[in-house]
Amino acid sequence: MNSNPIPDPHRKKIGGWILAGTVSFGALLCVVAIAIFLTSCGADLPSEASSRIFNKLSIEYIGEYQVPDNLQFKNTTVGGLSGLTYDRQRNRFYAVSDDRGDLAPARFYTLKLDLDTKNPDRVKFNKVDILDVTLLKQANGETYAKGTTDTEAIALTPQSSVFISSEGDRGKNIPPFINEFDLKTGKVKQALPIPQRYLPDTEGKRGVQNNLAFEGITLSPTGTLPASGEALRLFAATESALLQDKEVAKVGENGKIPGAKNRWLHYLISDRAEVVSEHLYQLDSPPLGAVEHGLSEIQSIDTSGHFLTLERSFGLTGFRVKLFQTSMAGATDTTKIASFKGSTNIQAIKKELAFDLKTLNIYIDNLEGMALGSRLPDGSQTLLLVSDNNFTDRQITQFLLFKFKQG
Repeated sequence: MNSNPIPDPHRKKIGGWILAGTVSFGALLCVVAIAIFLTSCGADLPSEASSRIFNKLSIEYIGEYQVPDNLQFKNTTVGGLSGLTYDRQRNRFYAVSDDRGDLAPARFYTLKLDLDTKNPDRVKFNKVDILDVTLLKQANGETYAKGTTDTEAIALTPQSSVFISSEGDRGKNIPPFINEFDLKTGKVKQALPIPQRYLPDTEGKRGVQNNLAFEGITLSPTGTLPASGEALRLFAATESALLQDKEVAKVGENGKIPGAKNRWLHYLISDRAEVVSEHLYQLDSPPLGAVEHGLSEIQSIDTSGHFLTLERSFGLTGFRVKLFQTSMAGATDTTKIASFKGSTNIQAIKKELAFDLKTLNIYIDNLEGMALGSRLPDGSQTLLLVSDNNFTDRQITQFLLFKFKQG
């Protein structure tokens, strides 16, 4: 276990008032004044407001597993694991690698967790078994050429396919993508439309920043039954701000530098795919001394617009990772907002801290992937995180397992 990893250089009632019977005008004014006062002081009632917006969550650490260094599997080097998704029917996880074709073509791995659940109060995380690897293929059946992809996130559909995002390469004028691939063959099935504002321009004024594009994607639990005929809802978030939204870092009144203003896309996928809304995700302020800070993963946790988000930083003190619960309730649709610069009336996606991994007091590596998994004997779910080791011997491929409860 290395304590000095090196980052890859390319790499959110007031109670109702009931008036019964005859009330004097003065009493009525008093009641109205009190109601206005309480409403205006809503910001002073965070716990009550929060309980109406967010679910009650419990996240409990179970254990860790580290993949052996330079592990080889079917002529590929296992590493760069940047995104996770769970297959409930097969009880398998799929992990996408961000290898740009340097060691093997773009690919994802099939994984199985080895858990000991004999004692419900002390679940043991033994290891992760790698069962298979699937190479991604273009429409012509060929794998992607070296340097043309930077795959970062993966989400499973009920139609035996996965959506996978690629950050592209701004320097080479390679745009990002979110494509659907067959789960078994790895062959591309469709490409989601990417709004023009995300695509790099030649003047360097618009689009995703290099290596800071679609780092997280997830599918809503709604519309996941093929027989239902319901559309799929896919969400995709950038790791940091688009160029046109990026602001000069300035220390705020609280003595901290504000976090980046990311964009969060909402797709509806049925006979065709379309963007139905977009929202602002406000990153937390980067920790003191951080040189990298971004949104690495998103995970839908219910059918009511709640998500877990993973914010990761790297700096002088190593990696810092926080999990947030977020809600889209009341968030402004930013589809028609060309730039976030100077905007003060945009309602961002709401968020609250769910878990700070610093409290574990263990070594934390470059955690980028996250997925909810199987149910445990007590009814809770597993929550699995994985780190991207950047294919360097100074970092590790680290799996962290948690017990996740709602309500």
